[in-house]
Amino acid sequence: MDTPTPTLEPRDVAYFQRGAWENPRFWSRLGGQPDLVGKKVLDLGCGHGSLCIDMAKAGAARVVGVDLNERLIRFAQQNLRLNYPELADRVEFHCIDIAKLPEGDFDLMTSKDTFEHVMDLPKVLRDMYERLKSGGRLYAAIGPLWNSPFGDHDAVKRLIGINLPWAHLWIPDRIVLKALAKRLGRPLQSYRDLGMNMLAFRDYRRIIYESGFVVEFFQPNCSRHPVVRLFSLLRHLPLVGEYFVNNLYCILRKP
Repeated sequence: MDTPTPTLEPRDVAYFQRGAWENPRFWSRLGGQPDLVGKKVLDLGCGHGSLCIDMAKAGAARVVGVDLNERLIRFAQQNLRLNYPELADRVEFHCIDIAKLPEGDFDLMTSKDTFEHVMDLPKVLRDMYERLKSGGRLYAAIGPLWNSPFGDHDAVKRLIGINLPWAHLWIPDRIVLKALAKRLGRPLQSYRDLGMNMLAFRDYRRIIYESGFVVEFFQPNCSRHPVVRLFSLLRHLPLVGEYFVNNLYCILRKP
């Protein structure tokens, strides 16, 4: 009896396909995609694997995607086998903590919209630093940041059905977490239990500049959206500037 061909969930396919516009935007905000031909690349928080596939298409010799979400890694692996078999000898996906990844000597690393979910960011940056070649670069996009209008990644919206700017900061945590805990069927003591590290812009700035990397590019509020452009002005206000930093893009080099 033939084994049925595995099928991919439509919601996962749709999310993967967002890479068609998200990935070029990622690179454009970092000054353009670097030369990937022949490079060994790691993508931290690879999710559905779209950026990994694109980097392999751009000529990377080896691409390793790591993520802690088993379901997303399973999709990435199946999607690779079904739709990109020509890349299967150059792309791998692993559900693993980077601290346990035995491989190193990477030429380049990427991380897109992942650092805001990392609970111990200084440690993860050290783990990435150790696995990067001297002179290698880490390209990262972080956001939305916790103190930004929707830094809760729609946690409050799941309860009330609409997005209210900064609602997670003025609605008491206990109200939101109690309702979400009941809906999810598990206890929640903090937004960290929902996968958000709650770091502010000043925290990222301190952690990144103390990481040992050479900071080549560090730019908050990378966007052409008129609201985010306005935020770029408002973020300089005393006391409240933190609440107008929506995202952060940076390029870090290992000396």
